Amino acid sequence: MDDVIIIGAGVCGCSLAYELSRYQVKTLLLEKENDVSEGTTKANSAIVHAGYDPKPQTKMASYNVEGNAIIEQLSADLDIPYKKIGSLVVGFDETDRKTIEKLLDQGIQNGVKGLRIIEKDELLAMEPNLTKEALCALYAPSAGIIAPWELAIAQAECAVMGGTKIQLNAEVLSIEKIDGGFNVRTTAGDFKARFVVNAAGVNSGTVSRMLEPEFFSIVPKSGEYYLLDTTENGIVNMVIFPCPSDLGKGILVSPTIHDNVIVGPDSKVVDDKDDLGCTSEGLENVRKGALRLVPNVNIRASIRNFSGIRADAQMEDFIVGQSKTVKGFFNMAGIKSPGLTSAPAIAKDIAAELNQAGLEFKPNPNFVSKRRIKRFKHMTEAQKAQAIKENPAYGAIVCRCQTVTEGEILDALNRPVPPVSLDGVKRRTVAGMGRCQGGFCGPRVHSLIAQKLKKNQKDITLDKGGTYIVLGETKRGKI
Repeated sequence: MDDVIIIGAGVCGCSLAYELSRYQVKTLLLEKENDVSEGTTKANSAIVHAGYDPKPQTKMASYNVEGNAIIEQLSADLDIPYKKIGSLVVGFDETDRKTIEKLLDQGIQNGVKGLRIIEKDELLAMEPNLTKEALCALYAPSAGIIAPWELAIAQAECAVMGGTKIQLNAEVLSIEKIDGGFNVRTTAGDFKARFVVNAAGVNSGTVSRMLEPEFFSIVPKSGEYYLLDTTENGIVNMVIFPCPSDLGKGILVSPTIHDNVIVGPDSKVVDDKDDLGCTSEGLENVRKGALRLVPNVNIRASIRNFSGIRADAQMEDFIVGQSKTVKGFFNMAGIKSPGLTSAPAIAKDIAAELNQAGLEFKPNPNFVSKRRIKRFKHMTEAQKAQAIKENPAYGAIVCRCQTVTEGEILDALNRPVPPVSLDGVKRRTVAGMGRCQGGFCGPRVHSLIAQKLKKNQKDITLDKGGTYIVLGETKRGKI
């Protein structure tokens, strides 16, 4: 029997696995898909929020501010791409100014540092491409941008190196209370543990109802985005928000950590939590929202549209902690924005609660607190030459758009939580994230994965299980 089973390998589940790996705890991380970070974690705005949005005295507020600080240090320790670029909430009239003043007051109460209101002249000096209709803005210097999936992957990898077990392709079917703990039945078999933590994202309501009376349910909300080419890099310097509404933080325009520009999201309730399709209506709303903030942003430079599903429990706060009715069962649920920012802080809190519930914490001598990833594009010429000398595969460029080498892809395939799909490689190396979206490098990456896994190429997927790319050979030859 394990000590802890974590259900869901998104950023929350991976953060908890990493936190527990500090100790001699037998942890099992379960994930229903074929890779970590396959849900909301891979499809969101990628913003590390400052912490002025949540209402004071809420868990959301404290987790947001604490998580912001943790992520900055964690990114340095685990070599996760991250930049603290600041954010602006833009107001257009005196009504918006009142909203901004309220956000400033909330932020001060929440402990956000450096917040201030700036007026039109300073605002346009900071962001020359903003609409001239802008009147003022709330400036938050502690906001940042990150690759959310890399935050999850990095923590999962370090946890596994420290002794954590991970079981992919294991959808939870039922949970039964047994003597001394729980039996979790999955599509990959039965697993037992003293404690169970529900970090199942949009499925967290379903998982919760397997054990406890229904006190929350998840309403899936879709948000659609444009991802713009790097040609638009520099159109804005910070994360640009409109004033928030009942629907959320609104349609933003922001740089990404990989020098693209992201625009979105809209917000609408959907019936199918697995529906990641985009609509002409949704994308048009996003376009209009973006142009209201930045009139000359070139939406025609879009290289990809995507949507993500947010887990809205329709409560004002996150659902975090031990169940009131089932001892040993914990929830990390309803983790909507600022969930990405909050995840490491939530993990620390859940770990502390597990300790209080009887989970013994002895320091783990094998805890992995730091890691480094070779990124050829960002090396000096001397470092590139040395990398090629040590491994000639670093001299073969596979992804021209992002300058990703065969060596980096092979390294990714040998990491502690290896990818099994093209998108899995993309999340670890950025191969396929450029202008051609894998049109050039895709076949070579596809071949490398098949060789590594010793599988036929027709069995290698684009992303999740079932997303096959080829059906068979059309001609003989080696790619």
